[in-house]
Amino acid sequence: MDKNSVTGFILIFVIFFGFSWFQSRQYKKQAEYQAQQDSIAMAQQAYADSVWLAEHPEDTAAVAESLPSSERGTAARPRIFKDSLLDVAYADSASLVTLANDKVEIVFSTKGAQPHSVMVKDYKAYDSTELYLIKPGMSRYGITIYAGENINTADFVFRVAESTDSTLVMRLPFAAGGYIEQKYTLEEGSYKVRNDLSFVDMENVIPRNVSMFDIDWNVVIPRLEKGYRNEMQYSKLDYCFPGEKKPEQIGKGRSAEERVDAKVSWFAFQQQFFSAIMRAEDDFSSASFGIKFFDEDDPQKNLMTCYADLRSELDLSAGNATVPFDFYFGPNHYSTLKSYDQHYERIIPLGGSVIGLISRWVIIPVFNFLGRFIENFGVIILLLTILIKLIVSPLMMKSYISSAKMAAIRPEIDKLNEKYPKQEDAMKKQQAMMDLYKRAGINPMGGCIPMLLQLPVLYAMFRFFPASIELRQQPFLWADDLSAYDSILDLPFRIPLYGDHVSLFALLMALSMFIYSKMTSSQMSDDPNMAGMKFMSVWMMPIMMLFICNNLSSGLSYYYLLSNLITMLLTWIVKKFVVKPEKIHAQLAASAGKPLPKSKWQQRLEEAQKMQEQMAREQAKKRRR
Repeated sequence: MDKNSVTGFILIFVIFFGFSWFQSRQYKKQAEYQAQQDSIAMAQQAYADSVWLAEHPEDTAAVAESLPSSERGTAARPRIFKDSLLDVAYADSASLVTLANDKVEIVFSTKGAQPHSVMVKDYKAYDSTELYLIKPGMSRYGITIYAGENINTADFVFRVAESTDSTLVMRLPFAAGGYIEQKYTLEEGSYKVRNDLSFVDMENVIPRNVSMFDIDWNVVIPRLEKGYRNEMQYSKLDYCFPGEKKPEQIGKGRSAEERVDAKVSWFAFQQQFFSAIMRAEDDFSSASFGIKFFDEDDPQKNLMTCYADLRSELDLSAGNATVPFDFYFGPNHYSTLKSYDQHYERIIPLGGSVIGLISRWVIIPVFNFLGRFIENFGVIILLLTILIKLIVSPLMMKSYISSAKMAAIRPEIDKLNEKYPKQEDAMKKQQAMMDLYKRAGINPMGGCIPMLLQLPVLYAMFRFFPASIELRQQPFLWADDLSAYDSILDLPFRIPLYGDHVSLFALLMALSMFIYSKMTSSQMSDDPNMAGMKFMSVWMMPIMMLFICNNLSSGLSYYYLLSNLITMLLTWIVKKFVVKPEKIHAQLAASAGKPLPKSKWQQRLEEAQKMQEQMAREQAKKRRR
């Protein structure tokens, strides 16, 4: 064996011996550390057992009786969790702690350090009781994380570390050191609750490879309004993606579930006029949402149950970690929600892009302005209706004048119908009609276009009234709540699509619609082709609106009633003082026999007529052959 080989073997032996010596020292240190930890754990377990024995003497006695006499006196409760302090927290008794300001009162339970009940002040439920957005015990909020074993904080009683009028701090300690902390801060004059979830000194409890935790929140929302169907229709679950202004929604009157494999900024359990909203400052990583509605005859008077299963990121690289959240428990009031600058106000169903703009930039500001000076919301709706009519009156006046002129030339229209009774003469009749309109100074589209331009305003009001919390429980005349239906007669049975009551505002609105349709239908021709349109206008539309509005907001029916009455008044004024039938007839007589300049549309109509006649002649020739 040469010198190099000997040297190599010696080096290998030295390295092997040094590594073994180093490993033995490390093992000895680890054993000492483990023995120390076991000693601490045993001491903590003994303390926990003594606490449990003191607090549960009846259970201890029962266990001791089942043991041999030689082992009695050493009995303790059975272990459930690996961590002894978790066993104590699991078996401990919960207590309630309250945070309150002038807006909201939130009662927290130390079990799970979670909201136990939420009462919104300055509002009442329909039965005049306190308005509980969350009734006592109807919420479960828990954090699930792996801390040597899977735990859910909703199962454990936290210790109150701090409690003031505005701040509540609760902690869940672990035997291996560290604790989970839930800190809630209620701002003065606000519906917002700040929540800081902290993991403190948990490096010996939570493994380093744990980078996520789960949140599960289940809430039962009670019925708070007069009409079940209306309340259900306007209740839903909303969630919003980071950077987006318009939230997504599920539910809206029907049960639904949805999984979201993307980041979510916030979500809302939304009742018609009140919401429980949760926002993650650093966004949720993913989520699953669900909503289920109770039946109308639910004995507990519950409206819906909502759940949110969420996943959130956790970074314990610095040893400690705090994950911030915000809660909102309050009304769906547009200005209030908008003040939090998180687009919460978009949960209020005010319509799409065009309709929503009208609601947000016209109707709501005017409504709020009038509300500063007038307390009666029935009067506010009246003034709002008059103001809207004044704004659209320049456009609508053309429609009223066109309608009045059509009524004036009704005899001439009937003569043309008698002159061209056959279907093949339809083109000739249409051309004669256009000539008549032009001689009378009538634009055939003059009445349609203004009506179409008015439709967005009408639909905006349709969306605004049922969602406006300002009208909630506001009485006017016989209606005790302008946000719900009014009833002058409760029926002992339910009529399909109509309901079990008679709404007087809806009935009057439908009646005014019928009268106005009769007024305008008298201007229509007696042409059989117009019979279907007449029937729809005079009968079907009022009946349909009666069925639709019977269960909707009485404020909405009241607005449509006022709008119809004002329209009828303006139509009468135009007919009485603006358009004179004798002048129209004189104008027709003066232009009789005189050629009139033809519009491009009329020229195209004549060309179409010539082509139709040519095709008719060619078809006649083919038949002769």
